[in-house]
Amino acid sequence: MRPTTATRLLLAAAAAWALAAIGSSRAVQPPPGNWYKGNLHTHTLNSDGDSTPAEVAAWYRAERYHFLVLSDHNYFTEVEALNSAYGAKERFLLIPGEEVTDRFGQAPVHLNAYNPRGLVEPAGGATLAETVQRNVDAIRKAGGLAALNHPNFGWAFRSADLLGIRDLSFIEVYNGHPEVNNFGGGGFESVEEIWDALLTAGRRVYGVATDDAHHFKSWGRQYSNPGRGWVMVRAAALTTADIMQALATGNFYASTGVELSAVEASPAELRLEIKPQGSRRYTTYFIGPGGQTLAKSTDNTAVYQFRGERYVRARVVSSSGDIAWTQPVFLKD
Repeated sequence: MRPTTATRLLLAAAAAWALAAIGSSRAVQPPPGNWYKGNLHTHTLNSDGDSTPAEVAAWYRAERYHFLVLSDHNYFTEVEALNSAYGAKERFLLIPGEEVTDRFGQAPVHLNAYNPRGLVEPAGGATLAETVQRNVDAIRKAGGLAALNHPNFGWAFRSADLLGIRDLSFIEVYNGHPEVNNFGGGGFESVEEIWDALLTAGRRVYGVATDDAHHFKSWGRQYSNPGRGWVMVRAAALTTADIMQALATGNFYASTGVELSAVEASPAELRLEIKPQGSRRYTTYFIGPGGQTLAKSTDNTAVYQFRGERYVRARVVSSSGDIAWTQPVFLKD
């Protein structure tokens, strides 16, 4: 099976997990780099949050996050002054962002722009799909990467609404807001099922976990508090360029608490090393096209041998209820 052009480019950059072609049983070394913890979706007083950008930055730095995207609704927060005050080499970094907030009829259409050059105005559209596409296009035109936020918020989307969308880089497979219905219900797909439908249709979309934090002064399940979902990015250095490159190539995993010490893909297999926490036990599900569970492992070193699938990804579930999601390894166009 021949590697895709995109895979050859990722290999050349030594920054991706997705290796194509089956045939060699020899494991490869993981891409070089360090693990950086970051949150990609956060609000401040510049939209509907309860704290200033400085207070929000201070919270994430104090909690030992490495990077943060401030993503207020239809507001672009300049981060230069915040980085001067809170940023530190290899310790903490703020990356520009925005939650481009639109609507089609009664359906909320929210997309995060990661690292745009400036404010992205909502673009609207004549249909739900066109509204999404026009906003994705606007984000890309501004130099950012586009993420579809909380697809089940307001029960806005089914997977069929998204299959034709081009250039969408990410979907929030987990969002920490208490009203976003991550797990579906009542005939609506879970967000993870929507993700698998896109992957099965050949869309190369990566899954992120986020806080969608609004509340830093009131705490409880009914509030959208920080610290509930994040990404662990493997990058050469803690710079905006390196973090964005790693995100763009899927060199990260998403988590609500499970820690992975290694994620390695070779032409023959996907291998995970789970970092144990206390007495917790772990189950890893290897998932392929159609959301089918291909295999299950209860070992802290979980390995899946490829069998010619279009893609394979992993979900690691802790006995505590925490979850980690690896990015799909794409094996076919």
